[in-house]
Amino acid sequence: MRKILLTATFFLATMAVSAQVKTPAPSPRAELEQAVGLTDVEIDYSRPSARGRAVFGDLVPFGKMWRTGANQNSMISFGDDVMIDGKTLKKGKYALFITPKADSWEIIFYTDTENWGTPENWDEAKVAVRTTVKPETLNRNVETFTISLNNVTNDSAHLEFSWERTLAAVKFEVPTQKLAMANIEKALAGPTAGDYFSSAQYYFQSNGDSAKALEYVNKAVEMTAAKGTPFWYTRLKSQIQAKAGDKKGAIETAKASLAAAEKAGNSDYIKMNKDSIAEWSKK
Repeated sequence: MRKILLTATFFLATMAVSAQVKTPAPSPRAELEQAVGLTDVEIDYSRPSARGRAVFGDLVPFGKMWRTGANQNSMISFGDDVMIDGKTLKKGKYALFITPKADSWEIIFYTDTENWGTPENWDEAKVAVRTTVKPETLNRNVETFTISLNNVTNDSAHLEFSWERTLAAVKFEVPTQKLAMANIEKALAGPTAGDYFSSAQYYFQSNGDSAKALEYVNKAVEMTAAKGTPFWYTRLKSQIQAKAGDKKGAIETAKASLAAAEKAGNSDYIKMNKDSIAEWSKK
């Protein structure tokens, strides 16, 4: 009886240890989140490695649809409608499928994301956007398949796929200006000084209407004058004035920003204002 109990105890202990064993996934999962302008983009995929194998044209055959990674289909989601190759891709989540060829890649955004690999029954009606791009040859080797977002600007980014010595990129455009203008108009229905400052900053940085930028920053300055206008407000105003050609006014405003920055002990703004005053003082 004692022998039976000892055997049972050993068996249960062995099972408990086995249940705790954890090993690395051959194709680990990766998640990526990136803001492009005001649009949130998320990517969820699994990353196989080459491990000495030839990839494109062999492990991933040319002319055959590929799941774009490993395991469950790779997915991308957009927080707003985006434009790809002149086509509108509605906000939402999509599976990514690729048909690679030696000289071109077909990239497909598919509305059905519940697939393990490629869909068993392909439905062309579920293709939201299909685009073709030309792959590039890299001067370095990428061991592990990588999906990334690069060349990020306020208005666009590149969705990049790289593996082995190949890279393919899809440019997409986001509606930043439309969203920003809508946010500005909404905020200005009952704006704070911060709203006016942010609005002026956007117009200035996006090369928008200088008169509007100056109008908004003036409102921000006026609303904060009683308690002491922040030095970054007057710094922005001086930049807008200089850009509009009013160097004299810009210098006077920069001096006010400099004084406030010195009082606050902010060395960065002290240097920026001094540099700008010296530059705008040149004839």
